[in-house]
Amino acid sequence: MRKISAILILAGASAMLAGCGSSGLLGRDRPDEFAVQRQAPLVIPPDFSLSPPAPGAPRPSDRNTATQAQDALFGNPAPRSEIERTTGNRAGTAANSIRSTVGDPQTNTVAKGSVTRDIIAAPQGDGREAQAQAGG
Repeated sequence: MRKISAILILAGASAMLAGCGSSGLLGRDRPDEFAVQRQAPLVIPPDFSLSPPAPGAPRPSDRNTATQAQDALFGNPAPRSEIERTTGNRAGTAANSIRSTVGDPQTNTVAKGSVTRDIIAAPQGDGREAQAQAGG
């Protein structure tokens, strides 16, 4: 009885372990279900006097799903105020590799003192303990 139960347990464990493999009978090439994109349905326009689209131009209703998701999440950029535009124009443009240059340990930096280090190292709070003093 003991041998039979040990053999059954071993056979069951072997079958479960074989199910984890990616080759053999159960291992097949599956399509990427996230790469599938729906085609826009055919629509008859109500106004037949419309001009036909230019050859090779993309259909207006046929957009990439990634673009649709970004538009749904973030929408269009908000219009900038006059102050933001002026500040951006005065700041100019930075080099494309500025983040790599700033993150490089060989980049020379200016010591701002202990107050700046304390502000950067301070724990994040919800602002209830914040205090302000006016005057001297």
